[in-house]
Amino acid sequence: MALTEVEIRSARATEKPIKLFDGSGLYLFVQPSGSRWWRFKYRFQGKEREVSFGVYPDVPLKLARTRRDEARKMVADGVDPSAERKAAKEARWMLTDFVYPRLGSRPIAEITAPELLAVLRAIEARGKHETAHRTKQRVGQILRYAIATGRAERDVSANLRGALVPAVTKNHAAITDPAAIGQLLRAIDGYRGQPATHAALKLAPLVFVRPGELRHAEWSEINLDAGEWRIPAPRMKMRELHIVPLATQAVAIIRGMLPLTGRSRFVFPSLRTNDRPLSENTINAALRRLGYATDEMTSH
Repeated sequence: MALTEVEIRSARATEKPIKLFDGSGLYLFVQPSGSRWWRFKYRFQGKEREVSFGVYPDVPLKLARTRRDEARKMVADGVDPSAERKAAKEARWMLTDFVYPRLGSRPIAEITAPELLAVLRAIEARGKHETAHRTKQRVGQILRYAIATGRAERDVSANLRGALVPAVTKNHAAITDPAAIGQLLRAIDGYRGQPATHAALKLAPLVFVRPGELRHAEWSEINLDAGEWRIPAPRMKMRELHIVPLATQAVAIIRGMLPLTGRSRFVFPSLRTNDRPLSENTINAALRRLGYATDEMTSH
């Protein structure tokens, strides 16, 4: 059951820490000292993790829920909220320790691309290639704001495209061999499990959306007669409405869910409650049941 402001304010500290759960991984951690921290528990790549959202009442319930929803979307998009926060914090630290001491006293309109590159190279020299890229992005944001407010005429960070050592990214495990893909699709067809899980597995290769967008599909977004699924902008990574054309096979899969979940909000509801969508962990677990290891195939 969701928390209320009254429940939070009336909660008393005890000799042992207590947890007041709000739902979808969010809870208030009340320490014996009386301090109250918002925490979000989630699973990423099969491991349980946590991230803090700040102290109550500095962070009220509504803001904590907003941060939870943003973090849940990151997980759905294959991004670890904790790692993302750490990287962003490190980039801010690099601004303070590297950028501001060298460029902070310079008129922003006079900063040149070579000057900025020298700063970023110093960060790279520490082996912080991803942080160098993030710092470049932050400086670019500052420069573009300066342009918008009449303090500068150009964003010199744009001239450094390709100048930095590429950051190493880890791709999600995926099968790419055509023959192996055929085997995967046949395995999915033969899956024996919950109908919602089976339908989501079959629909995924027909719509090519992120797993979070697929799992959060709502009946109100889908027009079966027109063969169209309209995903609202807030759920999309680029924050723009995304229209997904539905092939006849996709329509058939979704239509098959109508008798089972047509009265609920989600097309693929959680196995425990209709108030929540199917979890990413459920789909990945289904792939493991089909014999595909973590380093072979993921829902993402």
